[in-house]
Amino acid sequence: MPLIVMCGFPSSGKTRRANEIKDYFEKNTERKVHIVGDGTMRIEKNTVYAESPREKNVRGSLKAEVERKINKEDIVILDSLNYIKGYRYELFCLIKHTQTPHCVVYCLTSVEVSSAWNSSREPKEQYTQEILDALVLRFEAPDSRNRWDSPLFTIQQEDTLPFDGISDAVFKRKAPPQNQSTLSQPLSSTNFLYELDKVTQEVLMAILNAQKTSIPGDLITVPGTTDKISF
Repeated sequence: MPLIVMCGFPSSGKTRRANEIKDYFEKNTERKVHIVGDGTMRIEKNTVYAESPREKNVRGSLKAEVERKINKEDIVILDSLNYIKGYRYELFCLIKHTQTPHCVVYCLTSVEVSSAWNSSREPKEQYTQEILDALVLRFEAPDSRNRWDSPLFTIQQEDTLPFDGISDAVFKRKAPPQNQSTLSQPLSSTNFLYELDKVTQEVLMAILNAQKTSIPGDLITVPGTTDKISF
């Protein structure tokens, strides 16, 4: 069912907000709620985010886990940085393919607040200051004008989550339409090739015959249609 994408600086309160959303839906609906994220996959953040190839592999693993858990009934919350707009677009393509709604919850904090919250964690749960600063510099903030970032809920430090708005976004909105290239095409009839060849020959014959009597600028009727083409 719906996908809720958390987004924000390191140590910006994403996990706390994800758990608040999970508690709300478990108390107010009969749906299962799955949280997928760095914590659930036991990611060594200072190792992963220090090397681009490892980080890319982790993003792929998170996306694959989301894809496995998405179904017609459950709610999936992706609790990770999700700081690259190209990655959020990939998630948007995923929900288009699975035909389910989504929204983005952006935990907006200052660098100073994130650094302070990071320092208050247990040492093994902290980002190094070097990693935190690098991730902040690479962060691409969500923009509601982008369809892959919409609907967007921006939550500041003291805000109460807009549970009704999030619920409406994931339950009352239609899923984005699939791309035409991904839709299943109807099967062709068994004599399709024969009919195609027949029509093609008719059009060619009409053009060849017109060449004998027409002059540039004349209009030629296309067989089987009311359309005309200029000779």
